[in-house]
Amino acid sequence: MKKVLIVETNVTHYQGTTEPTGLWLGEAAEFVAEMKNAGIEVDFVSPKGGFVPLDPRSMKYIDESILEIYEDPDFIHSGLTDTLRPDQVNPADYAAIYYTGGHGVMWDFPDDLSIQNLASAIYDNNGYLVSVCHGVAGLLNIKDKSGNYLIEGKNITGFTTTEEIIAGKKSVVPFLNQVAVEKRGGHFKKKRFYREYAIKDDRMITGQNPFSVRAVAKLLIAELI
Repeated sequence: MKKVLIVETNVTHYQGTTEPTGLWLGEAAEFVAEMKNAGIEVDFVSPKGGFVPLDPRSMKYIDESILEIYEDPDFIHSGLTDTLRPDQVNPADYAAIYYTGGHGVMWDFPDDLSIQNLASAIYDNNGYLVSVCHGVAGLLNIKDKSGNYLIEGKNITGFTTTEEIIAGKKSVVPFLNQVAVEKRGGHFKKKRFYREYAIKDDRMITGQNPFSVRAVAKLLIAELI
């Protein structure tokens, strides 16, 4: 069975401020836990490779399952301190690419051509494009060979404007997910704020918020096993 490639951010703070952000830990750890239980291997990549910062707010939402992954030496090494660079990744090795969230991704995911190329190659090889929460930023600018956005005409979800307001970040984020998706012809779907919601449309699987990670993972596992 092919592996799943997990994409994480290198951004350490909200741009224009000194407030720290980074990877939302549970969005990596819970996904890894589900893949591990299903016997599916994962690798980690980030735009720059190497160190991945953690959003300090995500540390408030740790349960035993997240803690178990967080304390795993393999996760610490490959997922947080020494992630792969895009040029170290062979897309043929992967059945899916999964974009994690945390606000940092809004600055380094959308315009990273190297990871977009990996995603396109995986998708063109009948693989899956997967995201949760702000990770939808990684899907925004991927185009097909005709130059059309891959999310055009697709049902997509991600962190909503209401959730951004509740989080107190609407004024500091560079864009709003729903607006960005709809601008590219995607159909943005959502449910009540901070409730689990994941959807599949063809070979795209997306989740609305940090509480949707396991639902996203299970939709993908059902396709891979």
